Amino acid sequence: MTLAEEKLSNKEKSDSNTEVKVDKDKKAEEIRKILPKEPAKVSAPEQQDEMFEKVLKINRTSKVTKGGKKIGFSALVVVGDRKGHVGYGFGKANEVADAIKKGLNDARKTMFSIVLKGSTIPHETIGVYGAGRVLLKPAGEGTGVIAGGATRAMCDAAGIRDILTKCLGSNNPFNIVKATATGFKDLKDKNEVRDSDSRRTENE
Repeated sequence: MTLAEEKLSNKEKSDSNTEVKVDKDKKAEEIRKILPKEPAKVSAPEQQDEMFEKVLKINRTSKVTKGGKKIGFSALVVVGDRKGHVGYGFGKANEVADAIKKGLNDARKTMFSIVLKGSTIPHETIGVYGAGRVLLKPAGEGTGVIAGGATRAMCDAAGIRDILTKCLGSNNPFNIVKATATGFKDLKDKNEVRDSDSRRTENE
């Protein structure tokens, strides 16, 4: 094979390679157009600003009437802003979505603020409601939320990142949520404790 023929064959190979690359690029562009666009990534502070909402329990109820069984639903919901504000609500309706919506509205109305000390709570306390008793203990940074079910949801909604908890009574999520809420409301900071002590000494 002469030198001219070798150059001609190499040129033909390079032309074929470029044609294959162009075809691949066209196919890739067509696939990108067909695929849905990726959602915009949300930064960490924007995610934290969003409200925390969680459905803890959905119960199915039925009532026997003359016309037959009447089915309903009830939902227990927890709401918080992860900045020391948390609330819980209870909703009833004939549909699950309506029950959750009513629960969310009720939870937003009953939101209350709690005292935090960094990423944990200032002191140990026990929340009591009915047969439910929940122990809440402060924990060191990096411990995490040592809790389960309803208590974990309440801590996450309030923005507590390090805490130790223990359910000492009933396992009913309704009682646990209310007991955790009473425990949160009993939390006090140093200034409140000093004021209460000074009032006691003045009264004595």
